[in-house]
Amino acid sequence: MLIRRPPDIPSSEITPERGYLDRRAFIAMAGAAAAVAAVPVLGRDLLARAAGGGSARAGGSGADKPTPYDDITHYNNYYEFGTGKTDPARYAGQLVTSPWTVEVAGEVRKPATYHLEDLLRGQTIEERIYRHRCVEGWSMVIPWNGFSLRNLITRFEPTSRAKFVEFTTLYRPSQMPGQRTDVLPWPYVEGLRMDEAMHPLTMVVTGLYGRPLPNQDGAPIRIHVPWKYGFKSGKSIVRIRLMETQPATTWNTYAPSWYGFYANVNPDVDTVRWSQATERRIGEFFRRPTLLFNGYGDQVASLYEGMDLRKDY
Repeated sequence: MLIRRPPDIPSSEITPERGYLDRRAFIAMAGAAAAVAAVPVLGRDLLARAAGGGSARAGGSGADKPTPYDDITHYNNYYEFGTGKTDPARYAGQLVTSPWTVEVAGEVRKPATYHLEDLLRGQTIEERIYRHRCVEGWSMVIPWNGFSLRNLITRFEPTSRAKFVEFTTLYRPSQMPGQRTDVLPWPYVEGLRMDEAMHPLTMVVTGLYGRPLPNQDGAPIRIHVPWKYGFKSGKSIVRIRLMETQPATTWNTYAPSWYGFYANVNPDVDTVRWSQATERRIGEFFRRPTLLFNGYGDQVASLYEGMDLRKDY
């Protein structure tokens, strides 16, 4: 297994592997992941292989202790399964995630409906320990497995007119009971500006803690944008559309005074109901100050030079 560390991340910033994943299990998963590109494996077995291994990278501070797996998988916002934090873990088991296809459309030269295994084949799976911040004031530190979204978008050959990327979540009320309610307009849609989507931190997630991605966390693939609030990171993606104009996203359409299109983590911009100045890390008692861009300002602040982050919230 090739271990790479980007030169801009000092060794002191790398979160130790010890304490969150058994070494033997990690090595076994990593070996399986290395075989993905060479051996055609279908369905859930491919996802199991794709969940671990690859190059290790830390996205947060060495002081950021990863949130326990049980908390990550039992305290979720996923309204397709219900508005309660425990509803996704309770009801998501009925969701069938194999076979799975993703439609690619819009301003690309290679539009098609792709089988999931074709999208994953050949990708180098990395582990990235990223902060995850929700607009309600809670946060986690999650060891995600996956790869940069830009690797996928590049394969579709975007045209020069592609300025935004839209992501659509699965709509299947028979298996997603929250979609039988009108709590949100369905299906769930999110989007990014093209330069945000192509930033190396933006991730296609296939697993966490070296295991296949659980249904309640967005299986079989989801997006994660670590400097934005969690609602920007669409789950169970079935459609990726590149667009010339800004997409109409779910929360920004439903409650525009609460949820801006950009949704960058900003302690100085509150929602109607919550202050964003502090956050509570799941598993901790005391609150901590919220970091601008969720602590990733050195990497992403240049994307927003000249913008009013209160207006473009």
